[in-house]
Amino acid sequence: MLNQDSFFKDYFKGSKKYKDNLKKTKKIYNSFLKDLEDFKFPVLESYKKDYQFDFSTKTIKKFLKYKNIIIIGMGGSILGTKSIYGILKKKIKKNVFFFDNLDLNLKYKKIKNLKNSCFIVISKSGNTLETLTNLNITFSKNLLKNKLIIISEIKDSVLINIANKYNAEIIEHKEFISGRYSVLSESGMFPSALMGLNLMKFKNLKNLIKKESFVSSLIKNVASIYTLYRKGMNNCVILNYDSSFNDLSFWYQQLVAESLGKRGKGINPILSFGPKDHHSLLQLYLDGPKDKFFTFFSFYGEKNKSNFNKKIIISDLKFLKNKNLQFIINSQRNAVKNIFKLKKIPFREIIFNKKDESNLGEVFTFFVLETILLSRLMKVDPFDQPAVEQVKIETKKLLR
Repeated sequence: MLNQDSFFKDYFKGSKKYKDNLKKTKKIYNSFLKDLEDFKFPVLESYKKDYQFDFSTKTIKKFLKYKNIIIIGMGGSILGTKSIYGILKKKIKKNVFFFDNLDLNLKYKKIKNLKNSCFIVISKSGNTLETLTNLNITFSKNLLKNKLIIISEIKDSVLINIANKYNAEIIEHKEFISGRYSVLSESGMFPSALMGLNLMKFKNLKNLIKKESFVSSLIKNVASIYTLYRKGMNNCVILNYDSSFNDLSFWYQQLVAESLGKRGKGINPILSFGPKDHHSLLQLYLDGPKDKFFTFFSFYGEKNKSNFNKKIIISDLKFLKNKNLQFIINSQRNAVKNIFKLKKIPFREIIFNKKDESNLGEVFTFFVLETILLSRLMKVDPFDQPAVEQVKIETKKLLR
C-alpha cells in the first residue's frame, strides 16, 4: 500500500531528531499494542473480523431490493461510506446518493424513481441539526414509509423518536465509536452490505499489526510526520491524482483535523487535486514557505487502453501519439515528485494496486492507527472534539 520510494526516508537521512523520534514511536507503538490487547481501545473493535454488527442478514435482505440508496448524515457518519462508494463504484450496481450538507441547490428531485429507494439516516447523537433538517424538509412521510433505516445510539433523541413514530428499522451506533472512526462499524458497513460489498474483506486489523511491512511503514511514517511537526511543518497537503479518491481525502482530512487539533496543537490537512492545481497552487508548493509536507494518493492498477486517436494529433502534439489519459496524468504526478526530490520537499505516496475492499480497508486502518499514535506523541485525546460543541450550543441559542 505505502510506496517504499517515499521521500520521507531520504529527507531524514542522518537526522538525529528523526532517529530519536523513531525510537520514541516504537516505544509508543508497543505500549499501544498492550492497550489494544487489554481492550483499552473499544473504538477499534469494529476493525476486527469478529466484531458483531447490530444488523442481521435478514435486515440486509429486507432492503436489498431497492435500486437507490439515499444516505443522510454529516461528517464522520457519512464520509467513510462516501469514500467506499467513490473508490468501489465500478463494482456497485446500486445508485447511491449522499446528503451531507445544508445546500439550497441540492437536486434531490432529480433522483430517478424515488419510490424505488431506501433511506439511511445516520447520527450518533440522534440530534445532529443538519441531518434532521435534511430529513425533515427533503423527503415526505409517505416516501419514507417502510423504507427508513436509522443508525444512532439507542437513547432518547429526536432521531430515535422519529424512528419509533414511523416504525423505522433501528440499528445501534455503538456509544464507544465516534463518527470519524466509524467507517468499519454499522454506519459504514450496513450501507456497504446494501451495495453488495464483502464486509469481512475490509477488516484485517489483527493480521495487519502482525505484518512486518505494514508495522514498519506505520512506525516510520508516524516518526517522520512527528519530526516534521516539531520542525514547524504542520501543513499536510493531500495531492490527489484520481478523482475516485476525492472522498477518501475528505475522510482523512476530518480524521486528522478533528483528532489532533487541540490545545494549540494539530496538523492542518489541506486537500489539493492534480493536475488541475498545478495551475494554481503548485508555484506556492514549490517556492513558497517550507511549512508543508505532502501525501500523494495514486492508483497503479488496470491500464487505460484507449490511446489518443493518431488521426487527430497535429504535428505540434506528436509527443501525445499512442499515449492515454492515465499515462499523461501519471507523468504529471511523477514530474512533481521528481521536482519535490530535487527541492528536498518531504512527501510520501499511498498507492492502490487494486480498488477493492481489502486495499481500502488497509488504508482506513493505516490512517486510523497513524492518527492514534500521533495523538500519543502530541499528548492529545484523539477521540473527543470539545471545541465543536461550543458552536453547536451557540447555534441552538440563535435558532430559538
